[in-house]
Amino acid sequence: MKSILCISVLTLVTISCKNLVTKKISSEVITTASDKEPEVAKVSSKADEVISKAIKAHGGELYDTADYSFVFRGKKYQFANNGDEYTYSIKSEHSDISVCDFITNGIFQRYVNEELVSLAEKEVDKYKEALNSVIYFATLPHKLKDAAVVKKFIETTTIKDQQYNVVEVTFREEGGGEDHDDEFYYWINTKTSKVDYLAYKYHVNNGGIRFRSAYNRRIVEGITFQDYVNWKAVLGTPLKELPRLFEQGELKEVSRVDIENVINLKRK
Repeated sequence: MKSILCISVLTLVTISCKNLVTKKISSEVITTASDKEPEVAKVSSKADEVISKAIKAHGGELYDTADYSFVFRGKKYQFANNGDEYTYSIKSEHSDISVCDFITNGIFQRYVNEELVSLAEKEVDKYKEALNSVIYFATLPHKLKDAAVVKKFIETTTIKDQQYNVVEVTFREEGGGEDHDDEFYYWINTKTSKVDYLAYKYHVNNGGIRFRSAYNRRIVEGITFQDYVNWKAVLGTPLKELPRLFEQGELKEVSRVDIENVINLKRK
């Protein structure tokens, strides 16, 4: 999963693209066995139990029929779930050009000024992964239920006098996306079951280590959304060591990972 940078405020999306997004989400969801999201694995370990409680604490079954929009990095995103069916979208504008990207049950499409355009496979993979990544982080820990996720309980530890269950997450190559070899750690509060911290090691662009601390937590129509301070560590630092370095002030802040203007579209 790619690193997410800081964001800026976006003006309201135009009516034309809004209509396109609505049409795509409401009438063009095509479901096939190969495109569906993997079914939720049964709880069979300590790690599964911790993650399942975290998903419930952040929104639980509400994710399964959620339809939300938000602004990130000057662009408007939307995710609409309907059981195993889903549509993700991103809208951006440049002068008189409007670009809308969609992922509908794994199928990527791009519209420019509401006209479907053809892209090279490399471009499709790039834009699809970018959109998937933003939705992944914005809706954490919801996607950690996917069958491609491999969970391992590490330990129970303490950060700033709070106790946390630590879960390592990796991904199977099949269904794990372009960055399936990335490694994540989640620190889940033992009292609230909320994700207060996460860290990951990625390999693109010569690799890197990031640690994120949650803030600005808010509940929008039953689902928890939160922003993060994004911290950088020296390449090669074990993820397990990041909380200690964080408490000692040895990590460098590189960005704020904020999402803005979160709207439950079912309530509009």
